Amino acid sequence: MATLGLSAAEREAVEAFRRDVVEPSMTSLVILDFWAEWCGPCRQLTPVLEKVADEYAGKGVKLIKVNVDENKFIAAQFRIQSIPTVYALFQGQPVADLTEARTESSLKRMLDQILAQLPIQGDEQQAQAQLEPLIEMGEAVLAEGDGERAVGIFTQLRDMAPDNAAVISGLVRALIAAGRAEEAKPLLDDLPESLANDPAIARARSALELAAAAPAGDDAELEQRVAANGDDHEARFDLAGAKLARGDRDGAADQLLEIIRRDRDWNDGAARKRLLQMLEAIGLEDPWAAAQRRRLSAILFG
Repeated sequence: MATLGLSAAEREAVEAFRRDVVEPSMTSLVILDFWAEWCGPCRQLTPVLEKVADEYAGKGVKLIKVNVDENKFIAAQFRIQSIPTVYALFQGQPVADLTEARTESSLKRMLDQILAQLPIQGDEQQAQAQLEPLIEMGEAVLAEGDGERAVGIFTQLRDMAPDNAAVISGLVRALIAAGRAEEAKPLLDDLPESLANDPAIARARSALELAAAAPAGDDAELEQRVAANGDDHEARFDLAGAKLARGDRDGAADQLLEIIRRDRDWNDGAARKRLLQMLEAIGLEDPWAAAQRRRLSAILFG
């Protein structure tokens, strides 16, 4: 807002707005609420705005209220014609009109959409940025097959971020790789819905289910049964599980794909389901998993 030609009171209002609203909006998302004491709908909306802003403070959201009776010049600059009027500001510019978001759920939904598109640096975003390279290091150690070392890394990360889905998932899969699957299951019990439905948690559940399904004992007999009868799908299916339990994912995938090639509908498509579960546990974006999906597609559609 230019100050040339303004009265002293108007210049003071502009400077206060710059200090209290524009400057915080350079790094935060400001919810700017235009209201008045006499406005009934404003009083109804205030608790909603305050509660959500408090919950989203860690995400870099700040609530600033502008009384239109006390700040007529600022209200005029925003062409406020009715109240409540609520805007989201970032770097001094309105980025969304939040006026119609009158409930917690609708306001949160709109804020989530905005925050996903802007480089807001709240405490939670900064903490996540610090965690990401450490999570990547733990995943790299886990991919190398050093389960115990990965357990140590993810245990420390969980102390730092106990509610981070990627950390919980990494710890569960590390415990499984270290042969400590019985310690992994409690980590997935009674998770809040916000975490339970996270793709990282689904990946950990798949890994745990695969570990529980692995056949016990020596797999030499299974190898002999498959060699004697290539259509012994039950033996081949168990052999895939045994290979996966030993960390031989290539061998496991080969056996499952061979069942699908020979009889894709065997046991209600059990081999395809197990292969997809295996890929989910490894990570659908993993290059190895992508290669197996291509092999599966070649069999199903080739």
